[in-house]
Amino acid sequence: MSLTARILLSMVAAVVLGKITHEVLALPDLNETIRFILDDVLSAGLFTLIGKIFIASLKVLVVPLVFVSLVCGVCHLSDQSSLGWMSLRTIGLYLVTTSIAISLALAAATLVGPGVGANMQSEAVYSAPEAVPFLDVLANIFPSNPFQAMVEGNMLQVIVFAMLVGLAIGRAGVEGERVGKHFSDWNEVIMKMVGMLMQLAPYGVFSLLFTLLASKGLGPVEELIAYMLTLIGVLLVHGLVVYPLILKLLTRLPVKIFFRKMWSVQLFAFSTASSSATLPVTIHNAEERLGVGTKVASFALPLGATINMDGTAIMQGVATAFIAQAFGIDLTLGDYLLVIATATIASIGTAGVPGVGLITLAMVLQQVGLPVEGIALIIGVDRLLDMIRTAVNVTGDAMVSVVVADAEGALDRNRYLSDKVQEKHG
Repeated sequence: MSLTARILLSMVAAVVLGKITHEVLALPDLNETIRFILDDVLSAGLFTLIGKIFIASLKVLVVPLVFVSLVCGVCHLSDQSSLGWMSLRTIGLYLVTTSIAISLALAAATLVGPGVGANMQSEAVYSAPEAVPFLDVLANIFPSNPFQAMVEGNMLQVIVFAMLVGLAIGRAGVEGERVGKHFSDWNEVIMKMVGMLMQLAPYGVFSLLFTLLASKGLGPVEELIAYMLTLIGVLLVHGLVVYPLILKLLTRLPVKIFFRKMWSVQLFAFSTASSSATLPVTIHNAEERLGVGTKVASFALPLGATINMDGTAIMQGVATAFIAQAFGIDLTLGDYLLVIATATIASIGTAGVPGVGLITLAMVLQQVGLPVEGIALIIGVDRLLDMIRTAVNVTGDAMVSVVVADAEGALDRNRYLSDKVQEKHG
């Protein structure tokens, strides 16, 4: 059985068993021994531990993988001046897709009206964290202490430092060649570690989903079904229509192959709900299966995991319209334009971790004068929706990496087109 099939099977098993466990634990006359085994030993014990170890194992590879692979990609560039154009292409594409995402979300939510008649304004309570000023976000891209940036997992600072190191190695002559070979060796070792970890993915995926569903069930789905369906609908349109159109228009490559080779990465992203945790798998898949060159994959994908939050932007658009409708507040065209601009800018510097969209949503709501307390209305279902959003985010990251690699002449089209390409370490 292929790795993708095993991950999918583990997800189905986790959903079924997790839902059954949640229903059993809700029984008032349940035997205490059974409750202890299901809740304390399995859900909150064994499977929670396995899930945490799995996420930690993914995250521990993120910084070394990004740093080493990006140094390798930059130092081996035959023309280092092309790095500037590659950066502009990548950032430009990310901003364009995010703008499209938030625009689609606002249009769909305004048309459907998921919050009309909800009348929930009296019970909402939410304390918004303080947002970081945009100028500080830009200034913080440049590290004052690269080792601290690595320890804290500040990916933008790690990317900048890795690019500087790679540029210096590429210009250091014979000494730089020796150092570059060491980085190439380390890159192979780290990619091997990623391949090894991917074989354990079905167990980690099962544990994460089982724990979530056993403890929380499906949440207050019935009360927010219109909001959920609207959000999921826009996510599907963006992921299955917008991305394929951009890929087809800019590369003329077949879209079906892209989605078939992205399936396992999307399952990873869905189960972890974290673009950063999925990053090692995304880079491995882009290089080994999609044919994206290291110099592009090591730059575009870590950058995308940090600033490309199309799924989160869609959530912010739908949630903003939903909260406005639920509180009976009309938004003007100027308010909608402000939401688009704020959500796009807020995606820059936003960490790719679960739940971060709620923090940036607070910033968006404050910009258009909506009550931040409205976020409490959607918290109950946000974890489930966050999983879908993350799958869309990593799909967008990979799509942009393919487009940029094609434009830079760093795409192995034969590897992309070949159905025979398997995971190198699988």
